Amino acid sequence: MAKPTSKPGANLKINGTRLWDSLMEMAKIGPGIAGGNNRQTVTDEDGEGRKLFQKWCEEAGLSMGVDTMGNMFMRREGTDPDLLPVYVGSHLDTQPTGGKYDGVLGVLAGLELVRTLNDLNIKTKHPIVITNWTNEEGTRFAPAMLASGVFAKMHTLDWAYGREDAEGKKFGEELARIGWKGDEKVGARKMHAMFELHIEQGPILEAEGKEIGVVTHGQGLSWTEITVTGKDSHTGSTPMPMRKNAGLGMAKILQLVDDIAWAHKPDAVGAAGHIDVFPNSRNVIPGKVVFTVDFRSPDLATIKDMESQLKTGAKKICDEMGLGIEFERVGGFDPVTFDKNCVSAVRNAAERLGYSHRDLISGAGHDACWINRVAPTAMVMCPCVDGLSHNEAEEISMEWATAGAEVLMHAVVETAEIVE
Repeated sequence: MAKPTSKPGANLKINGTRLWDSLMEMAKIGPGIAGGNNRQTVTDEDGEGRKLFQKWCEEAGLSMGVDTMGNMFMRREGTDPDLLPVYVGSHLDTQPTGGKYDGVLGVLAGLELVRTLNDLNIKTKHPIVITNWTNEEGTRFAPAMLASGVFAKMHTLDWAYGREDAEGKKFGEELARIGWKGDEKVGARKMHAMFELHIEQGPILEAEGKEIGVVTHGQGLSWTEITVTGKDSHTGSTPMPMRKNAGLGMAKILQLVDDIAWAHKPDAVGAAGHIDVFPNSRNVIPGKVVFTVDFRSPDLATIKDMESQLKTGAKKICDEMGLGIEFERVGGFDPVTFDKNCVSAVRNAAERLGYSHRDLISGAGHDACWINRVAPTAMVMCPCVDGLSHNEAEEISMEWATAGAEVLMHAVVETAEIVE
């Protein structure tokens, strides 16, 4: 990536109050039941959030493009329109019990940096494009980062369109239903670079009193869906030796998952978050369970070893209990090393602005992890209270949001090159 010719001055600051007000206004769309948000992908609420974002961007003088996965691209022209744009963004969709900041901060901080450049009449050589990536969360339609994955050619468009939610509704049909199926070919855009701001979703920055995380790597992820089959039977009248308890089999496998993660410390983690039990009745021994094991590590060989140990150990457990078992890898990506020049731009920005910072490995997946495969990419992180995310109680401060957005702006503007 070509090195920029000029850097923004330390006095270039965003309007933190305006950013915060925008976050609170977006949070009114798809409110949760406990102060957070339920604005799941390609729902009516998602469509409403998109419309508000579009309105704000058009008021800021940006032009919109939408691809066939519903990814939104809001462009601010550069002085040389032939130069590749610098992209900045994240996602507006949330978990069913999501917070107000996960993803949304990264999108609206992109809008705020453009508003600031407009206020100060600052021009850049490269165009700047704010992006809202569709279905980052993956909770309604697995896997996570679905649309950025299609953009990076990790998934095919038809496969993505055919993903089904718990009610059997298809992603492609729901995207068209809410009116956000664009006509631009996915992945046709070329990028000079991309930056994503996100809350940490972990406790490190807050615990160490750091204002900024300079994300150098992303953990790899493996999602394995396991189906264990036994036999439905009465909990009271079925003798213990005659039971084929799929729920008990799952419990033993979950203990195995925990043991495997601990054995690969310090950076590996593992758990099962999505669990379905059938028939899920108080007085029926479960005859079938379906659950997804989530393994993560910044080392690919470690992930492969955890997957292998899971399959071997889980099959042994089920064989000994007379249960059936099936495995399906339903999502995942290799560990990520972000572009060194983009990472340096983030680190330089934090230092120029006087914010305390440290290098981080992202424990969660983000759209930037896929885009890093097709363009130079880096991430900025700000703290969140107690490291809590994917929860309606997720919280950050206006000061943290402002610091993250200012570092983001400086990294983007340095890369897009100010016109003197």
